[in-house]
Amino acid sequence: MARRAETPGVTSREDLVDALLSASRAVMAMAARSLAGLDAEVTLPQYRALVVLASRGPQRMVDISNELGVNPSTGTRMCDRLARKKLIRRYRSSADRREVRLTLTPAGRQLVEQVIGRRREELTRLVEAMPRTWHRPVIGALRSVADAVGEVPEHEWWLGWSGEGDSLIG
Repeated sequence: MARRAETPGVTSREDLVDALLSASRAVMAMAARSLAGLDAEVTLPQYRALVVLASRGPQRMVDISNELGVNPSTGTRMCDRLARKKLIRRYRSSADRREVRLTLTPAGRQLVEQVIGRRREELTRLVEAMPRTWHRPVIGALRSVADAVGEVPEHEWWLGWSGEGDSLIG
């Protein structure tokens, strides 16, 4: 596909969308590679559910489904699979015994940490190949994208919650 002629100093909204699409494909490819070969055989959507629990703490099923943009029955089936793999567990809230919450198990936490480690290694190689003068503007741009979609900053992961429940379910 031919590239459009660029006017110096002027970037169209379409150029930015195109650049984000290219970057998102690259990041998705990295995400897929970081999951490849894991013993747990976790899909990308299942991993995203684990990430929600890792970054936001214990959640209700409806909250995870909403975050993933899937209907509740799809979210339930996905979490059932993760529970069978012993990556998450269900428990009843001590405040409201009718409420069932989900949390990561130690195995689920370890899997998220392993995938993050793999991705961090690949991203480190990418950063090393990038001219240093681009680091600051890229950091600003990527943080703006993460903020715009409501992603939790990396340094806030795992903080502020214990992940412990009162009454285990199945």
